[in-house]
Amino acid sequence: MFDLAVFGSLFLTLFVIMDPPGITPIFLALTSGRPARVQRRMAFQAVCVAFGVIALFGLFGNEILDYLHVSVPALMIAGGLLLLLIALDLLTGKTDEPKQTKDVNVALVPLGMPLLAGPGAIVSVILAVQKAGTVGSQISVWTAIVAIHVVLWVVMRYSLLIIRVIKDGGVVLVTRLAGMMLSAIAVQQIINGVTQVIQTA
Repeated sequence: MFDLAVFGSLFLTLFVIMDPPGITPIFLALTSGRPARVQRRMAFQAVCVAFGVIALFGLFGNEILDYLHVSVPALMIAGGLLLLLIALDLLTGKTDEPKQTKDVNVALVPLGMPLLAGPGAIVSVILAVQKAGTVGSQISVWTAIVAIHVVLWVVMRYSLLIIRVIKDGGVVLVTRLAGMMLSAIAVQQIINGVTQVIQTA
């Protein structure tokens, strides 16, 4: 029943796209200054949001995109622009939000989406679900989706130990580094989207 090849292929694909080690400095930058309890909750919330979005598109991805008349390249460009705005805030140090919404917003956007549940991960899941023609393949696909989200939660949950070591000065450095990484990811995502638009034109 369980197809190990399907599981391994999708898990590795999502691992590369969602990049749990690479999300660590961004997560630390976006959650710095908050109590450890709040940071742990935000890690869990971000993973839950990402899983919910991925699961939704896995089940109804094509129907949603067709109904909204949204193409995959347009989704990629929009996600890239959103990431670029967040990256600019990190680079300039403008990461504060209204106190009553700060914790929720960071966990939902950009951590949950589009960092974790970005266009690349969404498209990969849509294609994997479409190709899974048997019950065993479907089980393997959804097991891989759950497994990668567990890995993401563990990585973010225990990356909080790094803050205790690097202190405030290190957090500022990590914030700037995260901004540079995120801006590069955003620009590349926009370029990929524009390239696909040109190729299909």
